Amino acid sequence: MKTCILRIEGMACNHCTASVNTALSAIDGVESVKVSLEEKSATVTYDADKVRADQLADTVDGLGFEVIDF
Repeated sequence: MKTCILRIEGMACNHCTASVNTALSAIDGVESVKVSLEEKSATVTYDADKVRADQLADTVDGLGFEVIDF
């Protein structure tokens, strides 16, 4: 298992964090997700054999937020 921290711009409320959490959790290979509005980040533990960090970032970008680093 690998862990990456996605730095996310554009999250404004708990509804935003819930959307990010739901989308990332639904990806095959993702074991756990912790989204923080205060830190503007999502910490994701995942199976690198099933998913890549850039795919995680693309998923968040697809929600209308911007991943600025991972």
